[in-house]
Parts: sequence; structure tokens; C-alpha cells
Amino acid sequence: MGSSLGFDFGTHKIGIAVGQSVTGTASPLITLSYIKQKPDWEGIERIIGEWQPDILVVGLPYQMDDQEAELAVRAKRFARQLEGRYKLPVEMVDERLTSREAINRLGKKSARDVTLVDSMAAKLILETWLNK
Repeated sequence: MGSSLGFDFGTHKIGIAVGQSVTGTASPLITLSYIKQKPDWEGIERIIGEWQPDILVVGLPYQMDDQEAELAVRAKRFARQLEGRYKLPVEMVDERLTSREAINRLGKKSARDVTLVDSMAAKLILETWLNK
């Protein structure tokens, strides 16, 4: 496998990261905002075209009690839409605490640019998948 894209799905924006299976590492790319209450499909398509990933990885929201979070239904729908639109395999991984960890890693940068948090969370989601 070559490259992969990771997604931190949210109701207003989606963080995206790119990763390499050879190194098991990922880098934050971008955070896309919704357009007319829908994911920015043109932006996602542009990124998929640019990076040519072999697989897409979407974070699956869980609560601390191991139950899926309310947002999980929408995240699963987004994963199905990605698979249907781009004909690429999509996997989902537990994204518990990735936003909190992203804020910790970014420190003061997270307060200045909240969009960095989403792409950093996507990086953490993707690295979880790459290293499993």
C-alpha cells in the first residue's frame, strides 16, 4: 500500500490528513468547512485526486463508556458516501480523545487557529490505523 487519507468527521467541518504505510506516519493536510450544510465534496475530490490514496480512514466517535457517540451514525454515513463516490476502500477507527490530544500537541497554536485541531485529529486517527 502507498498513501492513505484520514478524516476527522464533524458536523460543520472535516479535518483531513495524509499518511504513508511504509513509515506508519501521517501529516495534517487541511480542514474543509461544510458548504450548504453538506461536506465539501469538491474539496475532498480535489484532495483525493492529488494524493491518489489506496484507502480512506474515517474516525468513529465513541464515548468513554465504549458506546458509540451520537455522531457515529453520521460518521458512518459519511464513510459510506466516500466509498460510493470514490470507489476506494474505507475503514473506520476509534477516534476517542483525538481532538483533545490534537489540542495538547498544538498548544497555543490551537487557540489561534481552531481548524488546525481538526486536521491534527485526522492525523492521529490515521496514525492509529497505520500502526494497528
